[in-house]
Amino acid sequence: MPGKKNLLLGISGGIAAYKVCEIASYFTKKGVNVNVVMTEHAAEFVAPLTFEALTKNHVYTSLFDGNGPDPVAHVNLGRTADAVLIAPATANIIAKIANGIADDMVSTTVLAANCKKIIAPAMFTGMLENPATQRNLEQLRKDGWEIIESESGRLACGAIGSGRLAEIPELISAAEEALFADEQLAGKRVLVTAGATRENLDPVRFITNRSSGKMGYAIAKMAKTMGAEVTLISGKTEIRPPHGVSTVSVESAEDMYNAVTGKAADADIIIMAAAVADYTPAEYCAQKIKKSEGDNNLVLKRTKDILAGIGKDKKPGQVVVGFSMETENLLENSRKKLVSKNADMIVANSIASENTGFGVDTNAAVLIGKDFEHETGLMSKEELAKLVLEKAAEML
Repeated sequence: MPGKKNLLLGISGGIAAYKVCEIASYFTKKGVNVNVVMTEHAAEFVAPLTFEALTKNHVYTSLFDGNGPDPVAHVNLGRTADAVLIAPATANIIAKIANGIADDMVSTTVLAANCKKIIAPAMFTGMLENPATQRNLEQLRKDGWEIIESESGRLACGAIGSGRLAEIPELISAAEEALFADEQLAGKRVLVTAGATRENLDPVRFITNRSSGKMGYAIAKMAKTMGAEVTLISGKTEIRPPHGVSTVSVESAEDMYNAVTGKAADADIIIMAAAVADYTPAEYCAQKIKKSEGDNNLVLKRTKDILAGIGKDKKPGQVVVGFSMETENLLENSRKKLVSKNADMIVANSIASENTGFGVDTNAAVLIGKDFEHETGLMSKEELAKLVLEKAAEML
């Protein structure tokens, strides 16, 4: 992550407080300076010492904390924060913040903060749906707060309903966007494809590939962080869509073709990171294919070449980026692909290493354009995503 950023985590007294430990740990490992303020009730669920161990910073639970290094921490922590995340947010802390009440460490520190602010409600369904809570949430929206809506499911009290804290990856994505938005792609529309397609043989079987979708999802997430309006067209993955990204789910290569061609004209940058099947069964069997004696021949037909079609029809000023994964002759085949698909850039990556390719969090690639070749070396997929997007932004 670029630069040293300050994240202020505000924790109020809900059972979901323990989940925020993962957020504190994640950002600390990323090099972010994480400061934690807690209500006294929150400290009944998770000891402040836990967050001190994770962040290496003193945790404030009281406005009159004589043990802390800063006697006016409620001012300085809020003033220096690059982003604020309140999670879990109880009905009580939501009401206080919405109405400007400052009678504990969390509500007081937030008043001093002048940065992007995010709040994640978590409470019993009846409390969340109460008109007073809904009025307070609406007031926070008007005041510029981003509300990360709670989810439905089994609550701590045993009831089933809305009020569960949003999933931690969603909260992390929202905080990352708030911390690191550089607006390099502000006002631009980015279309990204990701994941694997499935080509059905019969109601039971299908042909697919090993793509996890991690690279495409990292690109979509980073494009949103850089200020773009992002549409992600995704094949099958086990990954939650990035926060704030419009996601279209597809299954087959034909589905992917229809979705991409339907949205391509509106995009400034198109990045084709999906692993789309080159072949599909010539015939679909409506009933399960029964095994029989001897071998069985499967007839396949060619699917539509989405990247070539997009490259052929691209509008002036539009940047089209393709991906190339090879087991041999990586650069030679990728250079040919750049020309044959009429792309502006090909991201050539190999599966020769256990640290690159499918299902891992790192990658190494060569960015190939008509007048450049740049070898990245091994890096995280998010770092590679940023390099690809920065190059695409230059080409715009």
